Amino acid sequence: MDTPSPYQDVIKRVIQRYAQFRPSHGDIRLDTVFDDTQQRYALMQTGWDRGRRVRGNLVYITICDNKVQVEYDGLEQGITQDLINHGIPEDRIVLAFLPESNYRATTA
Repeated sequence: MDTPSPYQDVIKRVIQRYAQFRPSHGDIRLDTVFDDTQQRYALMQTGWDRGRRVRGNLVYITICDNKVQVEYDGLEQGITQDLINHGIPEDRIVLAFLPESNYRATTA
């Protein structure tokens, strides 16, 4: 087990903010999934929209070697800038869903 990261609370706070939003259509619930022991943080969606089941990840973030690894980001605007705005240094954020040559977060 890794030692606790100073980024855990920031990640949880940002994800909890997104969990307060409500989708504009359908009966969809947003759930937070936080595992401080394994340093895994997710925002999940479940429910129904237009007679079809909706389920899956919206955000999945891990912490490894004191770096915040955005494993998946399905948010329209992305979560990276919010993490930076809440105090996580840009050079500590890895966009793990991109090829290794494009890993670092950019604030364009």
